Amino acid sequence: MTSTLAPVWTWLRLDLRGRIRALVLLGLLVAVGSGTVMAAAAGARRGDSAMDRLRAITLPAHAMAQPNQEGFDWDAVRRLPGVAAVGSFLLSDVTLEGLPGAFVSYPSTDKEFTTAMEHPVVLAGRMADPARVDEAVVSEPFLTAHHVKLGDTVVALAEGVRQPLRIVGVIRMPILLNSPELSTTTAFAERYHAAMMKSSGGVANAIIRLTGGESALPEFRQAFAKLTGRDDVEILDLAMMARKSAQANTFEAAVLGGMALAALVCALALTGQAVTRYVTGSAGNLAVLRVLGLTPRQAVLAAAAGPGLAALGGCAAGIAAALAVSPLFPIGGAGGVEPHPGVRADVAVFGAVAAIMVLVAVGAAGSAVRYGLAAEVAQRPAAVRQRRPALVRVVDRLGLPVPVGLGVRFALESGSRGGSSLSARPALASAVVGVLGVVAALTFRAGAVDAYDDLARFGQTFQLTAWAGWDGQDFAPAPLATWARDPDVLAVNDARIGVGTVGATSVTLYTYTRPFPVVVLAGRMPTAPDEIALAPDSARDSSSKIGNIITLKARATSRLTVTGIVFVPEGPHNGYAAGGWVTGAGYQRLFPDNFFKFHQVLLALRTGADPAAVTQRLATQFEPPLTPIQHTQISNILMLPLAFGAFLALLALGVNGHTLATGIHRRRHAIATMRALGLTPRQCRQAIFTQATTVATIGLLFGIPLGLALGRILWRVVTDITPLWYAPPFALPTTLLLIPTVLTLATLLAIHPIRRVTRYSVSTCLRSA
Repeated sequence: MTSTLAPVWTWLRLDLRGRIRALVLLGLLVAVGSGTVMAAAAGARRGDSAMDRLRAITLPAHAMAQPNQEGFDWDAVRRLPGVAAVGSFLLSDVTLEGLPGAFVSYPSTDKEFTTAMEHPVVLAGRMADPARVDEAVVSEPFLTAHHVKLGDTVVALAEGVRQPLRIVGVIRMPILLNSPELSTTTAFAERYHAAMMKSSGGVANAIIRLTGGESALPEFRQAFAKLTGRDDVEILDLAMMARKSAQANTFEAAVLGGMALAALVCALALTGQAVTRYVTGSAGNLAVLRVLGLTPRQAVLAAAAGPGLAALGGCAAGIAAALAVSPLFPIGGAGGVEPHPGVRADVAVFGAVAAIMVLVAVGAAGSAVRYGLAAEVAQRPAAVRQRRPALVRVVDRLGLPVPVGLGVRFALESGSRGGSSLSARPALASAVVGVLGVVAALTFRAGAVDAYDDLARFGQTFQLTAWAGWDGQDFAPAPLATWARDPDVLAVNDARIGVGTVGATSVTLYTYTRPFPVVVLAGRMPTAPDEIALAPDSARDSSSKIGNIITLKARATSRLTVTGIVFVPEGPHNGYAAGGWVTGAGYQRLFPDNFFKFHQVLLALRTGADPAAVTQRLATQFEPPLTPIQHTQISNILMLPLAFGAFLALLALGVNGHTLATGIHRRRHAIATMRALGLTPRQCRQAIFTQATTVATIGLLFGIPLGLALGRILWRVVTDITPLWYAPPFALPTTLLLIPTVLTLATLLAIHPIRRVTRYSVSTCLRSA
């Protein structure tokens, strides 16, 4: 074994001594490539799993029951079979002094709230002492929204309450992810229980954790309805809400994963080419040693030793770089879900990427030396006849100028000489992929920007809303006729809102008045008392389709025909994709006692109308529509398509620039021969420009239509998952600007190879052949 490896070690020492600079550059190339891939892939995996990892350690609640009933007996719910824990909380109006819009969330006297379930992850500081009335913890968004920090003191205010609270910890748990929240202790809730019960009207709702998990929720709903005798109590599926919140994280992770895959392919290609060039330079020396007794196996080991060592060092540096940037991940919305922010080593990703990079480097070295030795020994002919591409044959027949024909041949034909060869496919493929990626990214982003700018894509077709009543009691008569006569008001919908159940699915019902605009995804709106249009999530959860007859239970039971799949208003207790529309007469059948959970008036304004001016003119305290959480998720991904497109564009530029420069170097003998036969330096420059623009033009011809199609397909997938009202994204003006941009960049890439080719000495190139 020692005698076998001795020549290898000797060669490696000589290689390190004579070509250390080339090996260092190879190591840097591997470090940049592997580090980029490791960071992106690890970040993608981290973001995709963030919600699952958070829920795995926080004992999340599975349901939130909202009877909104004074003196509700939650102890009876605790005794239901399958109930693991119940955490009741008060609906109070405890605000925070000097912090507009801030309030105390979920004040509870149940110690189970943050112990038996919803056990928080502490990001900074500590948990509040349950026995202390003056301590509180907050979510990260609270610090940002209200410009406070850990250790600051805020003051809780309510009727008969003025209590300073010191922020002792920053926490994260599923139920407090999306809002700036401040949570107090059980001691606070017990001391001010009477005041908070007075402000809430004695109403306490609760979150529930089930022993059977999410799958036990249908049975719990049935048991709850049997216990209370009510089918109109809204029971939210918190696990489903968490999954929907994680969908945007999955999309962000997919984009980042795509960037990692593209980076891996490019890194492997560049590394393979660099190793091949490195080994090809020493093939002649190894051939001499073969004559002196070096075995083929020893030759392969000797050639692969240096690149393999450089790849190992580069991967080590790549791992260090990936670890250094790991606190920046996960990106987007997943960053607010990650249970353990900071440095994180994804051993599986790091090990896999390092192994692939090293194997490719060693494999490329082994293949190159075998091919090179075979060429040296067999003294293969300098050129291999190939079938010409169709475009080259067309150019030849047209009799175009020599530089044009030569440039097209350089762009489309693979050149070979001795032990080295050059394929045109990587450059063409990278050009197509680069243009395709940029166009697809621009098209996709056009759809995302349109959705972000228009809440109607989320079904919020109204611009103003007013709360007219709660829990079956109107605050005051609403002057609907006066509002409808305003010149900027397009339609008014007087919506009574209640909750019914279809099987084990809770459905928030809105009354509909024509001609109020509604986003209809399929079918039509209801027009008769025995009809209903369901939102997509409610239709899916209740297994209902258009044309089905469903049994809906509320204060009374009614059989309704599903006429359409629609969006509903985003409400305090429902999302725009969960609920349904019924006519006023249909609502009366379900609630014969005229009960409503909320009474809300929706105003749809004409295009261009100013909501603030309408509000001032009507002298009413209107509010804008609630913003769906999906709107925030869309805002989180606005930059990702641009980053992905820019990344693919840089990869394409790198591969094409490298291929162009390498091709000129390897074709220097052919160019020198043509120079000797009369090709002028100017014609050489024109040929290189033609080569670069040919590759760019092919990239544009194939990349633009494929990118437009891919961008629309991807956006359609996102709208179906989110869900959104799909409108085909339109990015043609920006795409057209891409044509001169790509051609200009191709011209710039050709400048350096042109300088090299004009500096070649014809006699030197011919003598070295």
